[in-house]
Amino acid sequence: MNPWYKLRKETVISLGGLTLAWQIASYFFPPYLFPPVPAIAQKFFAILIDRDSLANAGATAARIFAGLTVAFLLGAVLAFVMARSERNYRYVYPLLNFVQGVPALSWVVIAIIWFKGTEPRILFIMAATTLPAFSFQIFDAYRSMSKDLFEMTLSFRPSKRDLFRTLVLPTIVPGVLTAWKVNLGNAARVVGVAELVGATGGIGYQLLMQQQLFDMAGALAWTLVLVVFVLVVQQVITRLEGWLLAYRPSAERSA
Repeated sequence: MNPWYKLRKETVISLGGLTLAWQIASYFFPPYLFPPVPAIAQKFFAILIDRDSLANAGATAARIFAGLTVAFLLGAVLAFVMARSERNYRYVYPLLNFVQGVPALSWVVIAIIWFKGTEPRILFIMAATTLPAFSFQIFDAYRSMSKDLFEMTLSFRPSKRDLFRTLVLPTIVPGVLTAWKVNLGNAARVVGVAELVGATGGIGYQLLMQQQLFDMAGALAWTLVLVVFVLVVQQVITRLEGWLLAYRPSAERSA
């Protein structure tokens, strides 16, 4: 049996069960607590066909990508700094570990104090909350490099560029892609909080509007928009991963 078919079947059953349970609950609770599924679906599709709503969703997507890009670049630099020597590792690792332990709400307060503009605040929050994971994932991928393979490659006396291209880069690519998939979910959870620091657009701002209107159906619809965005981008990354790592033997091909 095709495992992907089995996965899709199980996904449909689990999500269908959740939807059915929610619809049943809507018969026993008021709409502001458990709105009917058709009402949520109506709000969701209304967002997809409204230009202003799509602009809000696009603003959130742009903020997520901007924050992740900055965090990835800085995280990669710090990862290679740690990889260069044990001494660098002993200095940088505790700092990253400390940054990772700071709650997102604390970064919101710090951003409000440090920055005046909304976009710098959101960019700072998104980058600060995702940078440690990028650094740790890339560093762990680099450290997993085979020592024997590394020494064998050095025996050919490659240039630094060739060494990075032929050995280091293929070694860290799986870790980089995994870090992007993990951090994408983290960024989606943080972006709503980040957009509450004065943003006048975005999914977080729209969720605040739904809360003020006490519109649970609208809040769930906007939440689904963010969830669908994350799932689509993660699927794109998964396809990219399959293309970049096609040279690696898979369990199906080796069986």
